[in-house]
Amino acid sequence: MGWWACLTALVAAAGGLSLLLPGTLSAGILWLTACAAGVGLGAVLWRMLNGLDELCLRLEDPAAYSEEKNSSLPAPFRCALQKWSIQQKERTEQIESENRRLLLELQQCRRHRMWGQPILNSIRDAVLVVNEQDQIIFANPAAQELLGFCTEADSPPSLETAVAEPLLREKIRRCRSGRICHLRHELTFDVHSRRRIFEAVFSFLEESGENGGNVVAVLHDISREHEISQMKNEFVNQVSHELKTPLASINAYAEMLVDSEAQDAEAIRQFCSIIQNQALRLNRMIEDMLNISRIESGLVKVNKENHSIALIVRDAVEMMQSYAQEKNITLHSPPPILYDQACVDRDMISRAVINLISNAVKYTPAGGSVRVGLEVDEADGRLRVTVSDTGVGIPPEELGRLFEKFYRIQANNYLAKGTGLGLNLVKQIIETLHGGRVFVSSTVGQGSTFGFELPLASAGCAAAPV
Repeated sequence: MGWWACLTALVAAAGGLSLLLPGTLSAGILWLTACAAGVGLGAVLWRMLNGLDELCLRLEDPAAYSEEKNSSLPAPFRCALQKWSIQQKERTEQIESENRRLLLELQQCRRHRMWGQPILNSIRDAVLVVNEQDQIIFANPAAQELLGFCTEADSPPSLETAVAEPLLREKIRRCRSGRICHLRHELTFDVHSRRRIFEAVFSFLEESGENGGNVVAVLHDISREHEISQMKNEFVNQVSHELKTPLASINAYAEMLVDSEAQDAEAIRQFCSIIQNQALRLNRMIEDMLNISRIESGLVKVNKENHSIALIVRDAVEMMQSYAQEKNITLHSPPPILYDQACVDRDMISRAVINLISNAVKYTPAGGSVRVGLEVDEADGRLRVTVSDTGVGIPPEELGRLFEKFYRIQANNYLAKGTGLGLNLVKQIIETLHGGRVFVSSTVGQGSTFGFELPLASAGCAAAPV
């Protein structure tokens, strides 16, 4: 405004001088009028410029100005400006709050994406995502290994070329066409020349568009569950048959005793002996099942002390002599050993040796032999018990499963009946309770050798409940 005041002063001075000159009165009055108009216009412009400066400052920092300060702005304009400032402040706070919320959601999305991919890649179930063009847009490593294909981000494989199983392709397309949110189906197909069973779950994920949507397929391998279920069913059938046979004998001979069909003391003694033997057989079977259950559940208590394994084996051989003689089989005892002490539970080891001898006698034809051996390796600090027979032998492909629960060799079922628990009980006693090792070798038509190893006794053997 300084230049405007100087210019006005010069114009006013020129107008004053013009009044002193003769003949210039009207011109001087005009000059004075112009000066007055200029001063008024300058005052208006000055106030406008001050108002604009204040407005700019208020816009830059509304909180720096308050009602108490002198303001060059008109009151209505000042009120409107204050309301506008309050509205802008509230809107700014809302935008900042929304930005914070969106930033948090973005961080969560990034975290979920960062975690989701490794999680899907780490699970053992096969996971597939197929889009509406029948392209596999995602497959975790388990799915790629199971179905035998690889996915690439730039060129996803088609469902037709990547998945060879027609039933799996049909279920995926059915889920998409029917827009089914949850479809469960059991699929069976060959994987690496092995028949496997899968529980497949298909889910439709709807997207924008009339036909838009992806299908997620999750394949869970339940082959082992089916095998266990089948083994349980077979076990129940075998146990029912095994329990029914001695119970039928006991019931039959008991009825004959009640009906007085045995006329002399010898017949009565024979009937009672049969009943007793069948009851003992029934008791052994129940004991085997209970012992395996106790060992697996950790409820059995093991009373370990230093015992002579040779004495335990000798007692087991004497106990099984009558059973071997019934089948006309020769049973040989091991020679005595100077030091054969082991820290064991006597009853448990005796049960394991009896099971091995009984198994050998059971699968050896009449006229054969069963030899029990005992060796001590002091260098390794271990002793070995073996039971060798001249029986029918075991096929090589069956050896790896002999100690499994409920497993029996189908080719040898005609020789003897059983539940398939004896060898599993031996394995539980030796390996789980005593830290030993079971083993087997066999030649078809020549015989088999079953045995186990145990560590020799060390000083300070104490009872250790399991």
